[in-house]
Amino acid sequence: MKANVNDNCIGCGMCASIGPEVFEMTDDGVARAIGSEVPNGSESQAIEARDECPVSAIDIEED
Repeated sequence: MKANVNDNCIGCGMCASIGPEVFEMTDDGVARAIGSEVPNGSESQAIEARDECPVSAIDIEED
């Protein structure tokens, strides 16, 4: 599974608080995915973060 944060991100930090193994906040104040693949065991966090994102900035690609 892959996660990506697109340009819609407003930097609210919700994804990083829901899935700190998957998302982090950058120095620019927006979120990004930590790696190219969602770590094993963190898939549900990535999906929850996508579903809770207020601006639909998270895209999930399932393998």
